[in-house]
Amino acid sequence: MARYDNILDTIGNTPLVRLNRMAPDHVNLYVKVESFNPMASVKDRMARAIIEDAERSGALQPGQTVIEATSGNTGIGLAMVCAQKGYPLVVTMAENFSVERRKMLRFLGARVVLTPASEKGTGMLKKAEELAAEHGWFLCRQFDNPANARVHRETTVPEILDDMNGEPLYAFVTGFGTGGTLNGVASGLREHSPETRIIAAEPDNAQVLGSGVPQPRDSAGNPQGSHPNFKPHLMQGWSPDFISSLTEAAVEGDLIDAMQPVPGDAAMATSRRLAREEGIFVGTSSGATLHAALQVAAEAPAGANIVCMLPDTAERYLSTPLFADIGEDMDEEELSISQSTAGFRFDRAGAPAPAAAQSRQLHEDAARFVDETVASTPVVMFALEWCEFCWSARNLFAAMGIDYESVDLDSVAYQAGERGNKIRAVLAERTGSPTIPQVFVNGELVGGCTELFDFQRSGGLADALDRMGIEFTPFDRDPYSLLPKWLHSRAS
Repeated sequence: MARYDNILDTIGNTPLVRLNRMAPDHVNLYVKVESFNPMASVKDRMARAIIEDAERSGALQPGQTVIEATSGNTGIGLAMVCAQKGYPLVVTMAENFSVERRKMLRFLGARVVLTPASEKGTGMLKKAEELAAEHGWFLCRQFDNPANARVHRETTVPEILDDMNGEPLYAFVTGFGTGGTLNGVASGLREHSPETRIIAAEPDNAQVLGSGVPQPRDSAGNPQGSHPNFKPHLMQGWSPDFISSLTEAAVEGDLIDAMQPVPGDAAMATSRRLAREEGIFVGTSSGATLHAALQVAAEAPAGANIVCMLPDTAERYLSTPLFADIGEDMDEEELSISQSTAGFRFDRAGAPAPAAAQSRQLHEDAARFVDETVASTPVVMFALEWCEFCWSARNLFAAMGIDYESVDLDSVAYQAGERGNKIRAVLAERTGSPTIPQVFVNGELVGGCTELFDFQRSGGLADALDRMGIEFTPFDRDPYSLLPKWLHSRAS
């Protein structure tokens, strides 16, 4: 591995991987795995290219806010670039795109402005344009920006041809969203590998290119409403409700040899197959592109080399239908495996609390520490740093603005001399439960996370805080909503 001056220098040079189990035997089907980019999508290339092009031209000034309309991956790439270069970023996004994308953007420091799903891609684009005009922000215009296509001509195409090492490339298969990959790779291959067929894939229920119907545009050339053939589809990042100028240029330049429609259910099934048969973890749009490539491969001549773009990773899709059938709890087969040995099973009671005789032998400092902490601290939680029940309790305290002390028994401060374990053993004897967290309010035991939530539900927590004169913010939601999803069924 090389050393890099910054994270942006790691963009590109993604691997070309041969499929061994899914591809027909008579061809060589390779996938370009763009999840190897630092933010795990093909859009990292474009994000850097657009920002650095704007810097060179003077369109983007130091410290100026950047704004863009995005379904997620472009925004995430821009968030990385803007964080590294020091630009504030605002993204507009239709509310129906996956929650993971919003959280990743905000984690990277971007601000996310949601637009109504009913307004589709044109709505989030127009909102970005409004905000840019109102505040003087730099609008990336990924759907029209020539830098979007140029970066693929200058990086993606040479990478593919270098990896092919002089072997002829029969076909290149890609989906399209902004049209940057389609336009840039297709134009580059037309120049350097003119015999390569360019196949563009799109949803079978939203064939905007396959229809041959032009995109309605206003006098300025901007999309005028949705394309007549657009329908909502499952492939996030693919085929917005309008034909971008970059995609339109690819059509007008005769860069597309064939269109391949893809059903949504086939896209998801192919993504799951790719994970389970080839060990490659990708999202729905990648599954859709690969499904199209498999159709091309089935009819390709013997020995043909085919390259398929895989735009991103499956982690962008955890809250989407792609993962709807993936369970959080053990299924019958997994339970059977668990029950095939005696220990560490959910259908067996846990280890009993330490006997009184054992606890009396514990270090006196641990018992004294528990007594003094409980007596002197209005709200105290004995916790574990990694425990999700503990974090659920922390979320309630944070939501109510309650100042509390957290004694994290697995933290470095409590590791020396097994101090944390000794304190935990004292708590087990005092509370009658070996579980963590254990919460005390005004010197009285409340109990674990669910006991705390029940105490809050009943109004007991608010009453106790009032008696102690502790200010807090009322919490009107069900506290059990603070549990992670996989804990809900266990807590109910």
